[in-house]
Amino acid sequence: MRPIIARAFRSALRGPTKGRTRAFRRLVSVITIALTITSIQTARADPDVDKAAIVQRLQRWTAAFNAKETIGTCDLFAPDLVYSIPEVVRGTRETMCSNLATLQGRSDIKLHYDNPDVHEILVAGDVAVVRLTWTLTTEVNGAQDTTTEEGMDIFRRQPDGRWSIARFIAFTTRANKLLR
Repeated sequence: MRPIIARAFRSALRGPTKGRTRAFRRLVSVITIALTITSIQTARADPDVDKAAIVQRLQRWTAAFNAKETIGTCDLFAPDLVYSIPEVVRGTRETMCSNLATLQGRSDIKLHYDNPDVHEILVAGDVAVVRLTWTLTTEVNGAQDTTTEEGMDIFRRQPDGRWSIARFIAFTTRANKLLR
C-alpha cells in the first residue's frame, strides 16, 4: 500500500497534468483528512489536559450545587448515567436530577459540598476513572453535621467534547445525622 501512496505523492509533486489533476485533488483531500484526524486525536490524547477538564467539571458541579442551581447541578451527568449509592442500587440520570432538585428545593436545610478531594484520575482515551472524596456539611435548625463520601466516578467524553459522569458508586462510613 505504501508504494502506491508514494507513487501518487511523487506524481502529485510533479504537478497536475491533464491525467493527474483528479489524482492530485484526491491526494490533497486524503492528506487534509488525515491531518485533521491526527490533530483531533492529538488534541484528545493529552491526559493532563483531560484531567484538568475533569477537575474543572467537578468544581463547577460543586459551585452549582452550593448555589442551588438545579440545571447546573444536573449538567455533570451523562444522559445514560447509572449509579449506586446506599439507598439506590441502579439510579438513572432522571432519578439523580429529580432527587437533587428536591433536596435543593428544601428551605429547612442548608447543604454545602467542599470541592472534592481527587485522589486519582486515570485517563484511557474517551474514558476516565476518578477516585475521590466528597465532604458534605449539613445544617438544620442550627445543628451541623459533616460527613465524607468516598466514590469512584467513570467519566466519558461526550460528543461535544465535555467530560460527564456515566457511572459512579459512592458510599459513606457514617450516614449524615441530619439527612434522614
